[in-house]
Amino acid sequence: MRVHVADHPLITHKLTVLRDKTTPSATFRALTEELVTLLAYEATRGVRVNEVTIETPVTTTTGVALSEPRPLVVPILRAGLGMLEGMVKLVPTAEVGFLGMVRNEDTLEPSTYAERLPDDLSDRQCFVLDPMLATGGSLGAAIDFLFDRGAIDVTAICLLAAPEGVAALEERTSGREVTLVLGALDERLNENGYIVPGLGDAGDRLYGLV
Repeated sequence: MRVHVADHPLITHKLTVLRDKTTPSATFRALTEELVTLLAYEATRGVRVNEVTIETPVTTTTGVALSEPRPLVVPILRAGLGMLEGMVKLVPTAEVGFLGMVRNEDTLEPSTYAERLPDDLSDRQCFVLDPMLATGGSLGAAIDFLFDRGAIDVTAICLLAAPEGVAALEERTSGREVTLVLGALDERLNENGYIVPGLGDAGDRLYGLV
């Protein structure tokens, strides 16, 4: 597994505002969208393209276009939904699927409660959106789900991660073509499985309590 921490002053600045517990939901949502666009720029460096010939106003030249089948973007509900707009702004022709996963707060194990994905992901590049990589259970299960459907290349984009989650994901995805792009790598998990210093529950801060 390849891990890339996007060390950029703008990313660090926006994350600082996200971490602040006084930041309101509307600002939190807007900054999340901006952050994901910045992270998506790094995450799509390896996106597959084909050479194409075009006519400019001056001459004929060659360029590149995204290859078929198009990339598939998969937010993990519900918090990953807050990252979707920032991703599709950068890759508007990508297809979008959804995975609904929830973590049992006692066992910390994930379960899938909903999915809307193509039945066959053969030869697809997939981009998974999940704000927080804590224990790695939910994201690991989502990546397994995509590979089981035939995906050949999965990139996960997270705002924050804990070292424990990165290590667990690396072990779980051994031998597979997986890239992890992070806004920051935090210190640790606490006894409740939350990232420290973190930013709290991303879903609650995006959308409020339910």
